[in-house]
Amino acid sequence: MAKTKPFDEHLDEYEQWFINNHFVFQSELTALQKELPSTGKGVEIGVGSGLFASMLGIKDGVEPSFTMLEKASERHINVIEGVAEKLPYQNESYDYAMMVTTICFVDDVLQSFKEVHRILKKKGIFIIGFVDKNSPVGKMYLENKNQSVFYKDADFYSTDEIYMFLTETNFKIETTLQTVFGMLDTIKEVQIPQDGCGKGSFIVIKAIKV
Repeated sequence: MAKTKPFDEHLDEYEQWFINNHFVFQSELTALQKELPSTGKGVEIGVGSGLFASMLGIKDGVEPSFTMLEKASERHINVIEGVAEKLPYQNESYDYAMMVTTICFVDDVLQSFKEVHRILKKKGIFIIGFVDKNSPVGKMYLENKNQSVFYKDADFYSTDEIYMFLTETNFKIETTLQTVFGMLDTIKEVQIPQDGCGKGSFIVIKAIKV
């Protein structure tokens, strides 16, 4: 069952986080933008309120929370209600798909990735942005998850675990970037993403459908 209740009830708090952590948000956007194709038809899975999609020029999205879906629509995203495990799109209908800080909320990661594989065209691109559970921010979230409105029921993953899920669902890992170096309240400028993982808390993986 989709974990929508916190997002249905706390839209304002969700949006405020990105205002309070402006440079974190911009750093994440910078890393994602570097990996996104410059052309083609894209979709964001777990589009939320449409913040990332609207900033990155992605026109389509799927979202299980009706409150978030309405906000994404206000940001001119063509959003459909649905879950990652059963995407409401036809086979091979997209050139690329993006999933940002969504992986920790899905019920079945492998099934979600299989669905992404299904809707992507041949050699389609899958971009995943997430907080690594072994990173400084990831460890903080895990330690405080029971006090968090949004992360109480979340499941966090390491970069190696995401690699495994991708390999099992017939994706080839192309590149990995990292950003958000340091704790959130210490980031006072937009950070330049670096290759690899192990230092930054926010990881962006680019994988290709095989």
